[in-house]
Amino acid sequence: MTRREIKGRARKAVKRHYMILVMTGLIAIFLGVQGSSFDNALRMYSGGTEDAGADMEAADADISPQEAGDTADTRVSMGSTGLMDVLEHIMMGDPEKGREISEKIRQEEIERSEQGNRILGRSRGVLSKAVNAVTSGSLFVMFVSGINSISGSENLGSLILVILALAGVAGFYILVVNTYAVISARMFLEGRCYEKLPIQRFIFLLRAKRWLKVSAAMLLCAMYQFFWSLTVIGGMIKYYSYYLVPYILAENPDLTGREAVRLSRQMMRGHKWECFVMECSFIGWWILGAFTMGLSEVLFSMPYQSATFCEYYVELRGSAKAADILGAGSLNDRYLYEPASREALEEAYGDAIEWKKDLEVGMPQPEGIRGLLSGWLGISLSITEADRAYEENREIQVRLGMLDDVVEGKLYPVRLSGFPEITRQKRIEMFHYMRHYSVWSLIMLFFAFSFIGWLWEVGIHVVLDGVFVNRGTFHGPWLPIYGAGGVLILTVLNRIRNHPVVTFFSIMFLCGVVEYGTSYYLETVYDGKKWWDYSGYFLNLNGRICAEGLLVFGIGGMVIVYVAAPLLDNWIRGIKKQALVYCCLALLGLYFADCVYSAGHPNEGKGITDYQPLDCKNIDKKRSSDHYVGSYIVSVVRVGSGLYCKVADPVA
Repeated sequence: MTRREIKGRARKAVKRHYMILVMTGLIAIFLGVQGSSFDNALRMYSGGTEDAGADMEAADADISPQEAGDTADTRVSMGSTGLMDVLEHIMMGDPEKGREISEKIRQEEIERSEQGNRILGRSRGVLSKAVNAVTSGSLFVMFVSGINSISGSENLGSLILVILALAGVAGFYILVVNTYAVISARMFLEGRCYEKLPIQRFIFLLRAKRWLKVSAAMLLCAMYQFFWSLTVIGGMIKYYSYYLVPYILAENPDLTGREAVRLSRQMMRGHKWECFVMECSFIGWWILGAFTMGLSEVLFSMPYQSATFCEYYVELRGSAKAADILGAGSLNDRYLYEPASREALEEAYGDAIEWKKDLEVGMPQPEGIRGLLSGWLGISLSITEADRAYEENREIQVRLGMLDDVVEGKLYPVRLSGFPEITRQKRIEMFHYMRHYSVWSLIMLFFAFSFIGWLWEVGIHVVLDGVFVNRGTFHGPWLPIYGAGGVLILTVLNRIRNHPVVTFFSIMFLCGVVEYGTSYYLETVYDGKKWWDYSGYFLNLNGRICAEGLLVFGIGGMVIVYVAAPLLDNWIRGIKKQALVYCCLALLGLYFADCVYSAGHPNEGKGITDYQPLDCKNIDKKRSSDHYVGSYIVSVVRVGSGLYCKVADPVA
């Protein structure tokens, strides 16, 4: 084809898969696989500002930049600069100085979070400790100090940290950066032929168990290019000689590095100047990218250029196979360039075709209120044979998944490739989660989750404080917020249950709304009394919700949707209906009686509602102490690295 025809095909491929190909290019930019004006613009705005800031500070203080640098150890700067100061002292064999700076950074970060944006709290919670440990450098200090203490050497820890850092950088380059060119090439190759290009294809090397082999092959190619770059003209020539290595490995990741390099040299023989001219044809786009600070490159020209050279590789591949050059027979992924026949798909995907035959497209759904409850909320007033058949139909749809697109010829047929991906999708009947729950089952699940939540919070206090505390506003062994949250997850999110990633983030959002609303309601009704307070936690909102808690809710919600609820529902369905109804009515009676009593006499007091905000700046943090704040006695107890305050009314 002519260059114009190649570019025409490239534009069609980019248009067909615009968003995912743009994302492919963005990842390449941030990994450094491809340079762009966008990357340079980011460096211009983010880089060099620290040096400029230091010069301005030195000018304002009427001291020389050298003197300003000499005082760097006494100035604790936040963010990456402070962390680099800590690492510098560790590398120089002075972990104690690094520990001192690290502790200052940590304390200032905590104070800043308390005085400023309380959403970014740093004083409480596991997530806060993790963020503080990384940003202050204390994690590295503890590592080096531990190694030194065990070995009895003053410098062994620093040496090991340097070696691990170098190994980490080298490993990231070899396993990710250098290998990403193959992943990108595969994405563009599949996108040019097929209608759909799912995001899961980014990990095709991992699923095919070829990641390490391809990384080793690309490393060998990089070493060849490096050594050739030391010569006068060898670097430029070999750059084009090895140009097709990522595409060759993307088609056949079983090739070794030497085989891929040899084949690329054979295919590029007589085409180096042609490839150079092809690159130069994008000069206009490069100039436009410079004027638009790289936005035009990110949004179009980079994926367009990658798609163009993908088409160029396809042309050279066809010529190489027609000429029967040495090694061209290894380029045998036929269905990467043409859709598979119906017969081939039926042979490879017979199970999916059988599932599709069993799928009853026209299966009637319940109508009216029953249809609304069943279709949108997954609630059945009673589990009938029709309901069970409908559930099985939905389960078949989930099992089909992307296989349906493959059978329809819209997606690359992995099973027909020379390196089929290893998938384990065994269906376990007991975890059949695409089901409807009866009203009686939901009532039982509400009490089960409420009781589990109560055990969770009571257990936390037993472990941390060594005392039994009946948590919640109620007096019975249940926390309705957990039960309501579990039931809402099963009903409100019913229609997205077959999308686990979307379900996870939806659970976090839903639980956040429920927890925030419950906290606000309780504080409003009970004159500002708090049953929980996340102030000081990293990423909290008015102390009512925090990222750490929502993450736990997200994980717990996934367990409820895909494991706990189906298992419990299997057990509940085995109970005789009459006994189930009596059990539900008895539990509801006890629960409503507790509601009525707790409305006038809520569960409160020690360990429940006695937490109050307190300015702890002037409190001795090294020991336990009592302080008077107004008419209250405030007991301050230090447990580990945490500071806990409890308020007692002398009159009471």
